[in-house]
Amino acid sequence: MAKIAIGSAEISRRTLLAGAAAAGSAPLLALGSSPAWAKMSQAAVAYQDSPKGDRNCAGCGLFQAPSSCKTVDGAVSPNGWCKIWVKKAG
Repeated sequence: MAKIAIGSAEISRRTLLAGAAAAGSAPLLALGSSPAWAKMSQAAVAYQDSPKGDRNCAGCGLFQAPSSCKTVDGAVSPNGWCKIWVKKAG
């Protein structure tokens, strides 16, 4: 196994590469926990103020009462619908 000397310490190439990979992924992980994700426009998700069949925002897992969505920008109606609708769990 190849050893690399850094200062007075010797570490393996595998340990060095694993550390570099972890350090490189840290910014990506920080983005994943950020609440500052940009929301999509209502036009981008084909939002409409009326339900589509039995599907409406109030029954969507992304809906946040009384009138917002985790992923769609702007006010949304509980009776509305968009193409990223996902059935609420439970």
